[in-house]
Amino acid sequence: MSLNHPSRQPAAGLGQRRLGVPALVFMIIAASAPLTVVAGGVTSNFAVTGLLGIPLSFVVLGAVLLLFSAGYSAMSQHVHNAGAFYAYIARGLGKSAGVGAAWVALLSYNAMQVGIYGLFGFALSSFIGGFSGLELPWWACALAGWAVVAVLGVNKVDLSAKVLGLLVALEFLVVIVYDAIAFGAAPEGVGGQSLAPDSLFTAGVGAALAFSIAAFMGFESGAIYNEEAKDPRTTARRATLIAIVVIAAFYAFSAWAMAVGEGAGQVVARSREFGPDLLFVFLSEHTPQWFVDLSALLFITSLLASLVAFHNVVARYFFALGREGVLPAVLARTNPRTQAPAAGSLAQSGIALVVLAVFAAAGAGHEYGPLFPVLTLFTWLTNMGAFGLVLLMALTSMAVVGYFRRHRHGHGPWTRAVAPALAAAALTVLLGMIAVNFDVLIGLEEPGVLGWLLPTIVVAAGVIGTAWARSIARTRPEVYAGIGRGGEADAEPEAEHGTTDQDSTSDQHSTTDQQSVSDQDGPDHTLAGHGAVPAPGPDPRA
Repeated sequence: MSLNHPSRQPAAGLGQRRLGVPALVFMIIAASAPLTVVAGGVTSNFAVTGLLGIPLSFVVLGAVLLLFSAGYSAMSQHVHNAGAFYAYIARGLGKSAGVGAAWVALLSYNAMQVGIYGLFGFALSSFIGGFSGLELPWWACALAGWAVVAVLGVNKVDLSAKVLGLLVALEFLVVIVYDAIAFGAAPEGVGGQSLAPDSLFTAGVGAALAFSIAAFMGFESGAIYNEEAKDPRTTARRATLIAIVVIAAFYAFSAWAMAVGEGAGQVVARSREFGPDLLFVFLSEHTPQWFVDLSALLFITSLLASLVAFHNVVARYFFALGREGVLPAVLARTNPRTQAPAAGSLAQSGIALVVLAVFAAAGAGHEYGPLFPVLTLFTWLTNMGAFGLVLLMALTSMAVVGYFRRHRHGHGPWTRAVAPALAAAALTVLLGMIAVNFDVLIGLEEPGVLGWLLPTIVVAAGVIGTAWARSIARTRPEVYAGIGRGGEADAEPEAEHGTTDQDSTSDQHSTTDQQSVSDQDGPDHTLAGHGAVPAPGPDPRA
């Protein structure tokens, strides 16, 4: 098959359909790193915002993401593509917007993945030093994790799923034990102050929600594995919904447990005193030392699981874009033995290696000392990635409305329009909150250049990607015609210049036969947003 004419040839495929709902749920949850979120994210949120209502923030965001998933998961039933955001936006807002979104996705997912190496290297170096007295540089420990991720990335996807499943199960076990002990300790009694609306919806709520949304990043990755799911119409949809509910409920309950275990009147002060060590300090006061050491080790493996999960996502985005000719076709090459997206995996590993080398050189002798990779590589890149992913979710919600306006597939108004429109509005507001509070998120005491530069880089990637799509349209129209369609085995060539193809496929979940619908994508909209559906941009105050 020619990878240069994706709209005329059968699509290159990934592995056989190996992933069921449980495996996919574990892979989604692994990206959010449960133990890391509870130990690091929740304590940081308490400390920085000073708000008691952090548990409620997870409930609020879970509701928003369930709104988002109504349309997102419905679209995943009909558009099967390893570049989910890219394909959905291309099919709903136009091809140029889709390519712009792809560039934002590549930047954002790479930033999330590579940024985590900073915290992983620091945590592993500290763990080894505490046990053996051996002082290893953070970058050497990060390279050890890099090697493991690189090997898993070119192997069968179900191998990654099994490894991640085991690690996530152990993380959950540690946090559940912590929660139980915290409710047993309860120095001020078991109260619901941290769940009261007025504990969250006050000054600082924007920063609290901006912090908490990072805990959900990766929940959308289920659709990326649709080409490898056992049932592409149901597996990703069910896994996404389950993962959102589990993540929101688990994090809300665990944050509440932390507030109860430390005492509502002390949790903010204790979080500021100990930071991410607070969970381990608490466990050292109530459990044997071996359990504390095991928990610290699982904190490291939690980060490793997240690294693997985001690596797999990036590799599949490279594969999807290479398959359709948007990026060099070599990126679509798969491992003939494992069917893994080998070229995309190697590309991501190469990017990570280069960035690690840059930060290792920059951190030599830096005033931050051992905390350099945490305060720079981890903090800067993961927050930049979270900003980009929220932008993509807002655009995808708009794309869902556009897609289902032309392809109803038997879905009702709630799924086709109401839920995605509400999600788009909520996510746009959240995007603004992240932009306004970006200085706080990256730890700046006063507004600085990085506070506006990092979000601007994300938006700039979308603008450049849109311009790249326009160039493809002029120079390689046959490639442009296939944008966003490479993952569908039954996809027909897309109509151009106002001509429509008839799509007679009926929705398997509908009780009535569906009328033929137009298969033409909507008008092209750039990421800057124009036309019927405006795209959100960063807050001008960022």
